[in-house]
Amino acid sequence: MTNTVTVDRYGVMGYPVSHSRSPVIHKLFALQTNQNMQYELLRVTPEKLEEAVRQFQRTGGKGLNITVPHKRSVCRLVDQLSERASTAGAVNTLAFQDGEIFGDNTDGIGLLRDLVVNLGANITDANILILGAGGATSGIVGPLLEMRPRSLCIANRTLKRAEDLAERFESLGKVSAYRFNVIPVTEPYHLIINATSAGLEGETPPYPEAAVSDKTYCYDLSYGLKPTPFSIWAREHGAAHSVMGWGMLVEQAAESFHIWRGVRPDTKPVLKQMTVNA
Repeated sequence: MTNTVTVDRYGVMGYPVSHSRSPVIHKLFALQTNQNMQYELLRVTPEKLEEAVRQFQRTGGKGLNITVPHKRSVCRLVDQLSERASTAGAVNTLAFQDGEIFGDNTDGIGLLRDLVVNLGANITDANILILGAGGATSGIVGPLLEMRPRSLCIANRTLKRAEDLAERFESLGKVSAYRFNVIPVTEPYHLIINATSAGLEGETPPYPEAAVSDKTYCYDLSYGLKPTPFSIWAREHGAAHSVMGWGMLVEQAAESFHIWRGVRPDTKPVLKQMTVNA
């Protein structure tokens, strides 16, 4: 008799996706927790998203991470949404169970665990500025507001998109919306989060220099082998701290892993290995 071992399939869908470090992270999680699984990079254009998700499900895939630019559009394919994904209006984690698709969003909890637990940042009563109003921002605004900041401002090139997000979350706290070039700076921000694609595309929007002081924590959701344009800008303008999003990447992946496998990996050694290799 031949014993065959089934390897559970997972992956990340995005466009672009070649820069993603998620396969390495999930391989380390699987080795640490003794899980028999594989994790693939899946480059999928927006018009092919539904077809690709359905095919992955049909061929026995167990779960997917969803990244730029699909986090909002994938919501229409989901049979059940978690409360945090419903609040965000964006999904970054899919689990296929009993013929249905379950959608969740682990971005917010991943960011908070990195900021509060790993980095010791104080969010309560802080003035927060988020640059960008895309799917990543949708996932982090709700959890940030639950920490009761003094204010939260969303800035974007297109004002309407920022206003729509601010309106979505106004019941949870004080949220305002502005274009990049008219961001109010009555006092320095305690936390500035870059959620634009500038880290991927190598461009820097017109950030207001006065928003940064020696008390400002600057956090770029993007990450790379070299400092991102935003992290360089933050350091040049005297920010107290300038951090790339490696910690959020690892922490949100751990939450996705827990959803899929029912076990929570230890993120500390994985984060250490990722940042050393970076």
